[in-house]
Amino acid sequence: MDPKSNMSGPDRAAVFLMSLGEESAAQVLKHMGPKEVQRIGTAMASLTNVSKKEVGEVLDDFIAVVEEQTALGMGSDEYIRSVLTSALGKDKADGVIDRILLGRNSKGLESLKWMDPRAVAEVIRLEHPQIIAIVLSYLDPDHAAAVLSFLPDRTQPDILMRIATLDGVQPAALMELDDILERQFAGNMNVKSSSVGGVKSAASILNFMDSAKEGMIMDKVRDLDEGLGQKIQDLMFVFSNLVDVDDRGIQSLLREVSTDSLVLALKGADDAVKDKILRNMSKRAAEMLQDDLEAKGPVRLSEVEVAQKEILSIARRMAESGEIVLGNKGSEQMV
Repeated sequence: MDPKSNMSGPDRAAVFLMSLGEESAAQVLKHMGPKEVQRIGTAMASLTNVSKKEVGEVLDDFIAVVEEQTALGMGSDEYIRSVLTSALGKDKADGVIDRILLGRNSKGLESLKWMDPRAVAEVIRLEHPQIIAIVLSYLDPDHAAAVLSFLPDRTQPDILMRIATLDGVQPAALMELDDILERQFAGNMNVKSSSVGGVKSAASILNFMDSAKEGMIMDKVRDLDEGLGQKIQDLMFVFSNLVDVDDRGIQSLLREVSTDSLVLALKGADDAVKDKILRNMSKRAAEMLQDDLEAKGPVRLSEVEVAQKEILSIARRMAESGEIVLGNKGSEQMV
């Protein structure tokens, strides 16, 4: 497709699937995960006035990609490990590899990703905290955060600490997890050791929790292990870290954020973040935002925190899709 096209990846996928017809589109969606289905479904629902030219470009692009493929299939786990390790380095590759190979064989764990957070919490709430930590590490961070919020408050800090200190999953723990899912879903998994968990996983989960819960958990974690608490904090992306996002990223983010949310969020932001935002707006838009901030008057801290969390959630979604790069103390150095 023309690289100048304004259509996003989900929009292109939506156009393609809607061109296939209901039955074929349904067969394709069966092979996608819950996040992809939700993202593409939203794009399909919001498509309006798609031109014939745009449809043609999407289909031409698909054909061009398919024509480059062959029927050669590499089914060897060792081959996959070798290629990804060479491409990504051992640290990065381990998590990717294990999720690919574990997810391919683990119907029970995959089924949890499709469940409502409250339902997942109900399934695992009576299990050992270490088992809960393994399950949450396997889920996407926003999903895991929602599940964690439905678990008893007194257990949340302990579970998060276990996630942060999880260094691979031992066979005994996986056997126990296998038993849980077999009881719940009558599933039968063939799982192997995985590198799920770790400080970054714990920080990602906390990023998606509401501010009150996040603060309570972090206070308790610091009381129990100050060093671990600092490591988690260093990897968390908070609103003040927006100053580290490049200008193009901020401009892309602002296109996705409502004015009302932005005004509320900036009422509680430091000057550096405000300046960063204003510098990346047109002169007129910046002046209007300044006027809105002055006219808003005092607001509740809880409202500010909700707005900031909403914007951070959008930023993390955009980072996951490669639209922006989030910069914080725990992010990789760019060269």
